[in-house]
Amino acid sequence: MARIVVSLRVTGPDAVDAILADAARERTAGADMVEWRLDPMADDPAVVDVAERLVRESPMPSIVTVRDAREQGAYFGSDDERREMLLAICRRAAPMYLDVELATVERDARLRAALRGLPFGDHTEATRIILSAHDFVGRPTDLARRVSAAASEPCCSVIKVVWTARSVRDNLEAFELLAHRPKPMVALCMGEAGELSRGLAARAGSLWTYARPETGEATAPGQPTAAELIEDWRLREQSEATRLYGVIGWPVSHSRSPALHRAWFREAGVDAVYARFPIPPEWEHFKATVGSLLDDPHLDFRGASVTMPHKQHLVRFVRERGGIVDASAASMDAANTLVVRGDHTLEALNTDALAIVQIARELIGRDLAGKRVLVLGCGGVGRAAIAALGAAGARVVAWNRSPGRGAQAELLGAERFIQGDSDWPARSQPFDLVVQATSLGMTGGSDPRGLPSALAEGWPSGAALLETVYEPQVTPAMELALAAGVQVTGGLALLERQGRLQSQRWLHA
Repeated sequence: MARIVVSLRVTGPDAVDAILADAARERTAGADMVEWRLDPMADDPAVVDVAERLVRESPMPSIVTVRDAREQGAYFGSDDERREMLLAICRRAAPMYLDVELATVERDARLRAALRGLPFGDHTEATRIILSAHDFVGRPTDLARRVSAAASEPCCSVIKVVWTARSVRDNLEAFELLAHRPKPMVALCMGEAGELSRGLAARAGSLWTYARPETGEATAPGQPTAAELIEDWRLREQSEATRLYGVIGWPVSHSRSPALHRAWFREAGVDAVYARFPIPPEWEHFKATVGSLLDDPHLDFRGASVTMPHKQHLVRFVRERGGIVDASAASMDAANTLVVRGDHTLEALNTDALAIVQIARELIGRDLAGKRVLVLGCGGVGRAAIAALGAAGARVVAWNRSPGRGAQAELLGAERFIQGDSDWPARSQPFDLVVQATSLGMTGGSDPRGLPSALAEGWPSGAALLETVYEPQVTPAMELALAAGVQVTGGLALLERQGRLQSQRWLHA
């Protein structure tokens, strides 16, 4: 079982009492070890005294490091000065582990020889040495050489390699390194795309994973807290049987799907975790990444929620892999759910469509036949609304900012297509329901305060609103509809409804 190491920066002797209290709180939150980052105070004459006190009074086993500036640390001094500092810490404090960069040991023969001679002084147990390599730019080109060099060094007890993930696939390389580790090993990826390596550390065989403190700075991009690792990632409970699900999109950092699905998995008692998979918009990225997740022998990847801009890519991918595209997804050439069945058959379906029909019936009546619906936007969720509401008998008018999807909207069942720059006034038209399916008004989007031009002259009289954007919880379109005194359902309700349908489908696959 992977341990959780909380990494704490030590700024000086005056901070020791407070940082020991921080460590105690982190222990209560679930951390197993603490890494004392002493490089911020390395030029202080009291650094060895501070290290000795921290190790002696620590509520958890200690790792000590004085990270070199060449690997994004705060130590800018000479190798000679740091060598004496590190050896003095080993003599006096004897932490369980000392983390030293592989590059430092390779260039400093005197330090290398001294570390091979541990223990020394009055200590009966040797401080164990972590040989680490960090790359904050991307995957190091000599990654395999670094692992081999650390493994062959006699003083090395733990190999640690950490790099900034260029894509989700970097996590899979970290898992491959761990599967063939020559010694106890930590292999992690930094940044948003590296989340999977930290969350699945236990399943992958990493000796530990790092957490940021609940209060204070992370020591590397992308570190979760100890509580997040335990509660969201179920780090203590992971096994080879743990299933992997996630949300695929670009961007996905804002997605609420992880919180929802993790809660539903807990509710159902399912051995599963749910991750974010940021995949750039192009088809090639989607194909390569999803294919790698499916084919990776170290994972049990069983499905995903798929959001913008990949809903059409999912249909294409499942078809190319010989899977099943359900009738709803096929009709609109867009799917939001990937299911991997027990026999590894792939299935693409669209739970947006069913959820939209359910909510529409709650807003404007069970019988949708003949009801007038305006769908704003012809992207993935817009196409789902056009096809599903049209199939239920509604009379659908589709609006889109650009004309390119007009023919497709009519093929899906829209009676009429309106281009965004037309003078057509929605306000003067009789509608029962408006489905706002553009990204206008979305936090982090291109126009967070924007409204479709179809609404420029005001709200269509009496029409209820189904908003598909869920961040913020009250969008500009919702403000307009609420001011008109009509019924409104926000995007969060749609997210929860379609997400529940996804979860149910996964659990019965």
